[in-house]
Amino acid sequence: MAPRTTSASGTSSSAVPASVITLDDVRAAQKMLSGVSRVTALEGSRHLSGLVGSPVHLKCENLQRTGSFKLRGAYVRIAGLSPEERAAGVVAASAGNHAQGVALAASLLGVRSTVFMPQGAPLPKIAATRDYGADVRLHGQIVDETMRAAQEYARRTGAVFIHPFDHPDIIAGQGTLGLEILEQCPEVRTVVVGVGGGGLAAGVAVAVKALRPDVRVVGVQAAGAAAYPPSLAAGHPVSIESPTTMADGIKVGRPGDVPFRIIGELVDEVRTVSEDALAAALLLCLERAKLVVEPAGACSVAALLAEPESFEGPVVAVLSGGNVDPLLMQRILRHGMAAAGRYLSLRLRLTDRPGALATLLAALSAVDANVLDVGHVRTDPRLGLTEAEVELHLETEGPEHCAEVREALREAGYRVLP
Repeated sequence: MAPRTTSASGTSSSAVPASVITLDDVRAAQKMLSGVSRVTALEGSRHLSGLVGSPVHLKCENLQRTGSFKLRGAYVRIAGLSPEERAAGVVAASAGNHAQGVALAASLLGVRSTVFMPQGAPLPKIAATRDYGADVRLHGQIVDETMRAAQEYARRTGAVFIHPFDHPDIIAGQGTLGLEILEQCPEVRTVVVGVGGGGLAAGVAVAVKALRPDVRVVGVQAAGAAAYPPSLAAGHPVSIESPTTMADGIKVGRPGDVPFRIIGELVDEVRTVSEDALAAALLLCLERAKLVVEPAGACSVAALLAEPESFEGPVVAVLSGGNVDPLLMQRILRHGMAAAGRYLSLRLRLTDRPGALATLLAALSAVDANVLDVGHVRTDPRLGLTEAEVELHLETEGPEHCAEVREALREAGYRVLP
């Protein structure tokens, strides 16, 4: 299915002018980040280039310190605090990436940090945030509850609340990524970047459009958490109820006021992608590019997979993060393989006699189908006295191989149940 699109031009009713952040601000942030953040690699993708019909490069922010772009904005924001504000400490709320960015930035700057995280946050992200020096407090089941707890803590203690996306310093820091893209790929024609609250896309757009207004900037949201299309249509930030997506890094119910105006003026288009597309993109990054990417980080690739012919190249797709829980990664990879036709589930009825299952497995081996799991039922009342039902989970090479397996079973005399 082709992604839904919403033009991001012509929305101008927000009270926050795009000029609140300028190219000079982004360049100042780049100097501030020298020696702090990494200039991450730009890797070519032959597979995606073949689909798009022109060069596609992956901007590997999944290899950034803390595993995402968030360090850039967090460091610039905290570095800009007054001595009195630094003495009071900082507080943030996040399910993972922003938490780690704030924790490391605060530690590097000698500032005390407290980070509120949801009670269901992945254990590796909690452990990493603590290792970077933050006092981690678990509160609430969703990030909105966690955010309110962090803001209440700031009011009570005087600590400075570090918003994940709705502040000019945060956006200027994220915009340094746009400068790197232009330096590493001066011939770029399209930049594709994920959108949650909008801080990264806004910062990249400020940098890219100031230097290369001809470059197209495309934002991408998960379809189940897409607050920007209705907001852009309305001309002001609109909240969506209960955003749902595996891509927790962009699972945001309302655009930030500051990034919204910038995206409305400078981002050419905001698209949405399905959960299946996200899973397929994550799988592609792992198998073809040998890169571990979280679902939010892979949304730019998902957009390329969904409608490759609609992008003018050379294209730079931003892989915004790689902090994915191993258990979630396992589930996503299985889902991605299923979406790509790499898994096949079948039910068949056999004569319940010695060797019948072995004969079936031999037939599957002959067509190179890898058997992952076998379920054997003999006591279902729907079965005849001499029948057994077998449920098979197979790994295949793709849709064509699935069809070949089914045909081989039919030719061998097996009836596949619906």
